[in-house]
Amino acid sequence: MSLLLRDATRADLPLVLHFIRALAEYEKLSHEVHADEATLATFLFEEPRRAEALIARWNEEPVGFAVWYYSFSTFLGRPSLYVEDVFVNPEARGRGIGKAIFAHLASRALAQGCGRMEWSVLDWNAPSIAFYRSLGAKPRAGWTLQQLTGEALNALAARQG
Repeated sequence: MSLLLRDATRADLPLVLHFIRALAEYEKLSHEVHADEATLATFLFEEPRRAEALIARWNEEPVGFAVWYYSFSTFLGRPSLYVEDVFVNPEARGRGIGKAIFAHLASRALAQGCGRMEWSVLDWNAPSIAFYRSLGAKPRAGWTLQQLTGEALNALAARQG
């Protein structure tokens, strides 16, 4: 049994979109998926790249993916690697694939001079939270994620001027 983690290519766009939809279904958020291959191509492969992706293959079959990007911590004075999504097909779980993906991303983070890796997890997702704890991850106490989307984002942008 062999695992291969490799950077996604343009040819992988249908597969990346498939995994995004599978993750959204698992998280009961399918109604929030608006991504399409053209949009993903723009932000994953055209300059300036806004995110990166990898494909996990087990015995040459695609079984998972990850998408991440770099942000910046003013307090650390260093970049951070933000893991947007990681997904492993349910039937492929328990083989160390998720752990290998996170280890791979940690290695990339260090190679890029990052001071930390971060991600969000839904509060009801106990299996993922337990998995993250097994990696040594801890919640960021006292912080909650804030978000502007849709009409609120448009309304705030319209106030500029």
